[in-house]
Amino acid sequence: VNAVQAAGGIWTLDDLAQYQVIERQPIIGHYHDAKIISAAPPSSGGIALVSMFNMLEAFEHHEISKTDKTHLLIEVMRRAYFDRARHLGDPDYHKVPTSWLTSRDHAHTLMQSYSATSATPSEALGPLITETPKGENTTHLSVMDQYGNRVSATLSINFAFGSGFTAGNTGILLNNEMDDFSAKPGAPNAYGLVGSEANAIEPGKRPLSSMTPTMIEMPDRIAILGTPGGSRIITMVFLASLQAIEGAPPTAWVRYPRFHHQYLPNVIQFEPDGLSLQTVQSLEERGHTLKPMNNTYGNMHGLLWDRVKGKVSAASDPRGIGAARVLKQTPH
Repeated sequence: VNAVQAAGGIWTLDDLAQYQVIERQPIIGHYHDAKIISAAPPSSGGIALVSMFNMLEAFEHHEISKTDKTHLLIEVMRRAYFDRARHLGDPDYHKVPTSWLTSRDHAHTLMQSYSATSATPSEALGPLITETPKGENTTHLSVMDQYGNRVSATLSINFAFGSGFTAGNTGILLNNEMDDFSAKPGAPNAYGLVGSEANAIEPGKRPLSSMTPTMIEMPDRIAILGTPGGSRIITMVFLASLQAIEGAPPTAWVRYPRFHHQYLPNVIQFEPDGLSLQTVQSLEERGHTLKPMNNTYGNMHGLLWDRVKGKVSAASDPRGIGAARVLKQTPH
């Protein structure tokens, strides 16, 4: 506190004394025979992830072309982020309708405006109450011990190097999470996200994040995954989770080409070579606006426990730093 105040900050010892860690029940959903376990508000990740899978479940996407599937996934992303913008915030300050947002009935309603041949204008989904913020230079780890205890943990400092301030000689890098609040309805944050009163700044309130540490329980396998990446975290975990459920190994999850839609701005962001030229042209013909990224993004770490074979495999994202190690093959 002395170091912060000496640098012009406004922290007090009382601020730190009043802060308490809150444990919350995780968000749980199902996609066919997979059980999805993810982060609860004030992270938006779990609700958005379950909602996207609920919307996807009604479509036989295995039987359509890759371009048609990409269009479908983008429209699912758009609608999940629309809900995020309107309804999500700190549940201690804002009543989050979790059961409704994660229900299949609501997913069905969201997809009634879906067209397989044209993009849905984001503005057509409802009032532009806009979206919220997330983290960059966040950290994620996925780990499991020899007894099968498992952790998926994401820790955010928000933007690059947080606030860019280290308190004295403590080595503690302070975050920049104020940008995760909605400064005012409709005003974009550093990631272009806008939000509503649900995520307005209030004393003692925790900002909405996009962290999505996730576990997926399948009949014969358990997947543990997550990533940093700001507002794109949720869609990265969604695409990787779909790969895991479809039977791909962790190396495929972390390497999967990434694309993203967050409701506003109304554009599809995608990595270099993330979408083929044919897919880009087809999406543009359907009315989508695309924004190719100059760089790759994310730093996913995934772990798979094959309970039938008694083997564990892990992978670290080649886009970022980190490594994957299996020190013991068979959990007891």
